[in-house]
Amino acid sequence: MTTQPPKTLYLGSAYYPEHWPESRWAEDIRLMQEAGLNVARLGEFAWSTMEPADGQFHLDWLARAIDQLAQAGIATVLGTPTAAPPAWLTQAHPDTLAVDEYGRRAQHGNRCHFCVNSATYQAYCRRIVAALGERFGQHPHVIGWQLDNEYNRVCYCEECRSQFQTFLQARYGSLDELNARWSTAYWSQTYTDWRQIPAPIGGHNPGLMLDWKRFITESYRQYQQVQIDALRPQLREGVWITHNFMGWFDGFDHYALNVDLDMASWDYYVGTGHHDHLEKGAIHDLTRGFKLASGKPKNFWVMETQPGSVNWRPVNNMLNQGEARVMAWQAIGHGADGVLYWQWRSALNGQEQYHGSLVDQSGQPRPFYDEVKLLGADVLAVGELLAQTRPEARVAFLNDYPSRWSVQWQKHHADFDWVKHFTHYYRPFARANLGVDVVHADTPLDNYRIVVMPALIMLNEQRSRRLAEFVRRGGKLIITARSAMKDEDNSLLPMRQPGTLADLAGVEVEEYYALDEPVPIKGNWFEGQSRVWAERLKVRDPNHVAVIAKYGPSNGWLDGQPAITVRGTSSGLCYYCGAYLDDVAQQAFLHRVIETVGLRSPITVPEGVEVCTRVTLDGKTRYFILINHTRTGQIIDLPWPAAEQPGGRVLTGRIELPAYEVAVVTKA
Repeated sequence: MTTQPPKTLYLGSAYYPEHWPESRWAEDIRLMQEAGLNVARLGEFAWSTMEPADGQFHLDWLARAIDQLAQAGIATVLGTPTAAPPAWLTQAHPDTLAVDEYGRRAQHGNRCHFCVNSATYQAYCRRIVAALGERFGQHPHVIGWQLDNEYNRVCYCEECRSQFQTFLQARYGSLDELNARWSTAYWSQTYTDWRQIPAPIGGHNPGLMLDWKRFITESYRQYQQVQIDALRPQLREGVWITHNFMGWFDGFDHYALNVDLDMASWDYYVGTGHHDHLEKGAIHDLTRGFKLASGKPKNFWVMETQPGSVNWRPVNNMLNQGEARVMAWQAIGHGADGVLYWQWRSALNGQEQYHGSLVDQSGQPRPFYDEVKLLGADVLAVGELLAQTRPEARVAFLNDYPSRWSVQWQKHHADFDWVKHFTHYYRPFARANLGVDVVHADTPLDNYRIVVMPALIMLNEQRSRRLAEFVRRGGKLIITARSAMKDEDNSLLPMRQPGTLADLAGVEVEEYYALDEPVPIKGNWFEGQSRVWAERLKVRDPNHVAVIAKYGPSNGWLDGQPAITVRGTSSGLCYYCGAYLDDVAQQAFLHRVIETVGLRSPITVPEGVEVCTRVTLDGKTRYFILINHTRTGQIIDLPWPAAEQPGGRVLTGRIELPAYEVAVVTKA
């Protein structure tokens, strides 16, 4: 299935017409139209309404809802309802319910409470998806499909364990091979029968734990493929299929699942507190990168986002007035072609009664509705200009789910959080307003000037060669602490860090230290502290390696030892940072690296203002999206005459951007 770039940007909401009398739909749709919404997501939890009894399909109501939306100029994204099986199904087939690690079977009435490997459940899913595809696959106003909802459940039933053992047998071929690669002689773990191998609960053999994650990934990919196969043959040309992922959720390898999807999407929530654009941008870039890894670059959608507040955090505060609007614009700036709020109207009952919405339980617009109207006017004004554009990036961050799992399973320091470490490196690049691609660790690196590999603990020969070639071509590589320490079986490499990158970096790690107190750092152009973690570096190539920073007095082992180094190769540079720098020192270190490369934001802006660039597919026109994430007005000096979009009004000198305001400009 080929999909074409959209003709406009999309703004919408999740809508559940099955919750309300049909006589109410017209008013809901009128309010959507008035707010400027041009898409609605329907159906993803409506199985019991679509199929109230086994094999009895009631889809006319859904057809009427889609048609009424279409008459108002609102397109539909249909969700398959498989995250919420009906009670008649789980009553007749209780084995379709998932079993947790304690042997307890899930109770009906939540969502995603099914066993992903249940053949019975997959058969029912195939049937309902096929029925939906047959009825709506050719509908001219159904533009896309969302499969299921937020995959997350892990099942430990006997069927899953049996399939896991079969998965291992296919992967290793023999128990001798498995035992050797998992080092099962340790603690007498040696297996003599495939049936002896457990589904790991809690801490376990690192190789076993890694392969269990691979099995979960393969299970969800196969479950997803059941729905794709039932749906895709029935779709008209250009209609896409996606799934709404959950940002940094690490229950499976997202790259593997996105290979089979036309487009990536994610559900974008703040929860407690307020939006931090220096960190949330990383998740947008992560999601956009899922399709980069498949070799089919494509923008993404935000399938759900927060309409003011949520209901599932200890403190469910309301976002500031205007804050959600700039959140949506940041998503667009990082490549979102669609932004949808969850949800349209508060349900009278159910587990999410207090969740934010655009319309309250009485059917009247909430105050947040007016903010969505402003965003609707934005999309109407510039949606067609930005639709067939993509972000551009000259910086790549390497991401690898097995590396993340490995670090998180054996943190060695309770405060070493993989995601926080990743964003600790991302934030200075975001502050500099440099476009970043978060890519799979095996992605080609030809188009990048800087590559960062945060805690990429798993290294293989292919990755080493690609990174070495990147540096030889003139690229700048930053290797961080806890990188290049293990192989793909989650076993320690039989060499010091950074493994086969040691020659490229010109250093090796003599020892690593989980820190109980900060260690002072003295750099060539900064001072600070290393917190949580420190690695003592040994220079192997003193003729080509410069020591950028050393540790100060601390535990004796680190005193005066190299902490950060750089080695030059032709016109390329390889940095090794063994320290976990404090925020100020990290900013100073990476600012100098960025300056060395010569990368800079197209427009210099004050702190708290973001510049996003989207470029047309032919590369001829760049749209600069200026977003004021602060609660005060900001003055921006323009480096050249700018044309404000839409309309092309020429701006020179300065532009004033009020609090939580956005401007789209091109070079005049």
